[in-house]
Amino acid sequence: MQITVVVNGREYVRDVEPRLLLVHFLRDHLGLTGTHWGCDTSNCGVCVVHLDGVPVKSCTVLAVMADGQDVRTVEGLAAGPELDPVQQGFVACHGLQCGFCTSGMMMTARWLLDTVADPSDEDIRAALAGQLCRCTGYENIVRSIRHAAALEAGS
Repeated sequence: MQITVVVNGREYVRDVEPRLLLVHFLRDHLGLTGTHWGCDTSNCGVCVVHLDGVPVKSCTVLAVMADGQDVRTVEGLAAGPELDPVQQGFVACHGLQCGFCTSGMMMTARWLLDTVADPSDEDIRAALAGQLCRCTGYENIVRSIRHAAALEAGS
């Protein structure tokens, strides 16, 4: 099937198999390897991307379902050389260790901050509830997102 998808502001037209998952389309067809592929069961959340502004686990979405829609990946967070506040927060507050879950965490964090300007720790933890990190214990991830919120608020 032929699909047309806008990914990180750029339009792509590709022929894909109807069963191709969005995560594989992004990684294998477009070379956007920042979106990781983890558990194959939609439990880990490392593959989170935005589909028309809503975070989705791209291992649960067929590429053909994204036809005519806008996809944003972790590669689309930064505006040129300047990092997104979420990326700045993860750097400043050590919100990553091995880095495997980081792209999914950052995409969920970006959506949360686009939705709630000043999220509480409980808001942050609730937003991240569908994502697993086996390294950090989440404390630095929560701090990273609070730091990003403060940057956006000008604090």
